[in-house]
Amino acid sequence: MEKWFIKNKKANYKELASKYGVSEFIMKLIVNRDIIGGKAIRTFIKPELENFHNSYDMKDIKRATDILKDKIKENKKIRIIGDYDVDGVISVYILYRSLKECNANVDYDIPDRIKDGYGININIMKKAKEEGVDTIITCDNGIAAIDTIEYGKMLGLTIIVTDHHDIPFVEKEDGKIEYISSVADAIINPKQQDCNYEFKNLCGAGVAFKLIESLFNQMNIEKIKCYNLIEFVAIATVCDVVDLIGENRIFVKNGIDMINKTSNIGLKALMKETGIEGKKVSTYHLGFVIGPSINASGRLDNAKRGVRLLLSNTEEEASILAKELFLLNEERKDMTKMGVERAIEIVKTTKIKKQKVFVIYIEDVHESLAGIIAGRIREKYNVPTIIITNSYEGAKGSGRSIEGYNMFLELLKCKSLFYKFGGHPMAAGLSLDINNIETLREELNKNTTLKDKDLIPKVTVDMPLPLDYINHELIYEIESLEPFGKGNTKPLFANKNLKIIKGDILGKKQNVLKLSIKSQNGKAFNGIYFGDIEKFEATIISKYKKSELENLYKGVPNNVYLDFIFYPSINEYNGYSNIQIVIESFR
Repeated sequence: MEKWFIKNKKANYKELASKYGVSEFIMKLIVNRDIIGGKAIRTFIKPELENFHNSYDMKDIKRATDILKDKIKENKKIRIIGDYDVDGVISVYILYRSLKECNANVDYDIPDRIKDGYGININIMKKAKEEGVDTIITCDNGIAAIDTIEYGKMLGLTIIVTDHHDIPFVEKEDGKIEYISSVADAIINPKQQDCNYEFKNLCGAGVAFKLIESLFNQMNIEKIKCYNLIEFVAIATVCDVVDLIGENRIFVKNGIDMINKTSNIGLKALMKETGIEGKKVSTYHLGFVIGPSINASGRLDNAKRGVRLLLSNTEEEASILAKELFLLNEERKDMTKMGVERAIEIVKTTKIKKQKVFVIYIEDVHESLAGIIAGRIREKYNVPTIIITNSYEGAKGSGRSIEGYNMFLELLKCKSLFYKFGGHPMAAGLSLDINNIETLREELNKNTTLKDKDLIPKVTVDMPLPLDYINHELIYEIESLEPFGKGNTKPLFANKNLKIIKGDILGKKQNVLKLSIKSQNGKAFNGIYFGDIEKFEATIISKYKKSELENLYKGVPNNVYLDFIFYPSINEYNGYSNIQIVIESFR
């Protein structure tokens, strides 16, 4: 059961459409995404490179570029410290390749996910000092490393932080929040309170790009060499799931075009290995093919393998690394599948299934996969989910939440149970004594204010859209809003009481449902559904009886009518194209 809602944002669509040169239909979709204000709308409609903000508006970026210019001139040893996810790998690649372009004496390091944990640490600082490093640049981490950076400064290191994560804070006795900052020589993060940079939602690679944009400008390196990095920022932006509006939309829209004709040997090898060579790359391929392959090295091996792939100088080297990443990702998929199946079994066979917050302990699941598994269980049951496993340093967990449940604040109430924890409303990580797992489960469920109605999935549509209104021109208009993702979700529409003429189950795994649908005016449309076919069949049987389902599959007269939430698309096959609706939900 789902609750369906229609967005109903108030605006003078006719006036806005005329002002910005688009249809009222498109303007309503833009406003539905909370893209308001002249500059935001103009940038969204025309996401061109000239609409980038001035990098010098970012706090400490001038200071950082001055430091780097001097260090390069003096041939001081610079070390980049990144994170082990896609954003971290791409950030390291951008900084390393660019500093090499400036003839810097530079290398890089990435912590081991299991042994080192997230971000820069004291051992990394010690190692850098012992190996003659003068300057450290963090990327996609460092903003919260207060004590570690203080230690690094005591060693005499110069430290530049580039990050995009939320600024750490302490809560005072009066309940007020006080933001805290490290003693790094320069801190580049647009989320800092005193940073005047207009766009706050860059990923780590986006922040690294802005630093390089400034450095290249100061060192009189042609702008095109900086803009050549945009295809990589696009990958990180999609994979880090930041809002695809503003500068992020500029990065991704232009970056995808660049990826489709990339000259990067490593990226080309990975596209070939994953079977997308020659295909038109989209955000789907970045988020579900390229990104996970790069990410797999950080989950199951070491993320430096992903950097080496992008830095490959020969096709032979790139092919070997691409194959290794592909196989690691296949292994990751198998391990994830087994973990999800085990979690579902636990939910079905224990008291957990009746609880409003799932705390699931799976001893032998790889700790790097806990967050993915938690996300899958959350999607299946629409319940806040924490997966805990027995890790290298004891019990570790990763959680994924639903709208209306602030996981970070709920865990804060149980902070005495943890060695450490952190996160935000929709996701969190934690470590605790294995003996505290049952107590955590009890406390979270005892304290929760979630009601049964809060666990009913909610689906929001942009507007009702009768199938008879759909034509090729309308679909092309919708496609002008691409790339879709967080903050610019794929538009969804609804049409009620549609007659189903015929149904066919397709695919090697028999997991695709094709429906022939008749519009209110009697026009035939094809619909395709990639969801739960058993649920579809059960719905038909419960409402119309099994004989009507059988008639539907036979293509003989039936009495089946359904409401659909859908996305209109153009299906191209063997040189022919026809309109098809991609069904997201039904009732």
